[in-house]
Amino acid sequence: MKRISCAAAFAASLLLAPLCARAASVSTPLSPYFAPVATPSASPDQDGFLHRWLVLEPIAKPNRSNQGFTSAYVRDAFAKAALPGGATAIPRDGQTMRIGGQSLQWHALDAGLFDAKLFYLAQGLGKPTYGVIFWATTIIESDREIADAHLAVGSNSASMWWLNGAETAALFGDRRMVMDDAVSPRVTLHKGRNILRGAIINGPGLSDFCARFVDDAGRPITDLRITTR
Repeated sequence: MKRISCAAAFAASLLLAPLCARAASVSTPLSPYFAPVATPSASPDQDGFLHRWLVLEPIAKPNRSNQGFTSAYVRDAFAKAALPGGATAIPRDGQTMRIGGQSLQWHALDAGLFDAKLFYLAQGLGKPTYGVIFWATTIIESDREIADAHLAVGSNSASMWWLNGAETAALFGDRRMVMDDAVSPRVTLHKGRNILRGAIINGPGLSDFCARFVDDAGRPITDLRITTR
């Protein structure tokens, strides 16, 4: 299957700058990377990628390197930054919550590209861009049960994904975002609502992710509706 890598790595000079909970000094427009949700639902694009997400402002988790993102480290980090209500809780646009002493807000957004550019979201909001954990949630509505679905994800750097509360896919280690970097075993998209949640952790780097559902033959599943409420 064809793979697409993310944008070139950031300049070496940025690697040498302080990384702990760095925030943009001045917020910048989110366009063209994101736009606020303005319609009741959206469809996947022609390649099946999901563009509509509820994204929580980044949780500061200082890491000067991505080399240590083992399965054990990532699982522990996500457990400590767990969201209230569990993996099927649906946040609201504008809702705030406290995690690790930080007050953070959810944003309902449509990504302008097939991959959600989290680095630029954080930069646009004037939030930390390096040494962070992002949570993303979306609601997938289907008019039929799809028993031969596979969740295909990519992320920069490590990430874990849950469908309807069950762990479905995971990526560990220092990696760039590549489409379909992890493809899950068969999962079922139920008729009606399905909750997809992901967590992405990064130290230095341009955080982003992509997600879609494909069938057994690797063909994108596009007859879905994506909502945030």
